[in-house]
Amino acid sequence: MPIDRKPIRRGGIKSAGYDRASRVLEIEFDNGSIIQHTAVGEEIARRFIASSSPASVYKDTIQDEYTAKRMR
Repeated sequence: MPIDRKPIRRGGIKSAGYDRASRVLEIEFDNGSIIQHTAVGEEIARRFIASSSPASVYKDTIQDEYTAKRMR
């Protein structure tokens, strides 16, 4: 099931979306790659998506903390 992503367009991140049921955070980067991180808590995903500097939140709290799967 595809995850509905919302535009972010800041810090090299084009869009992101979160699926609460599966706890998957999907991020599309400006370079066209799409990464899914699993077992991400809802509060962390919400903070990332709403952040004024999502790239910093990504690097500090998501990138190395959650399993990543490259989708594209």
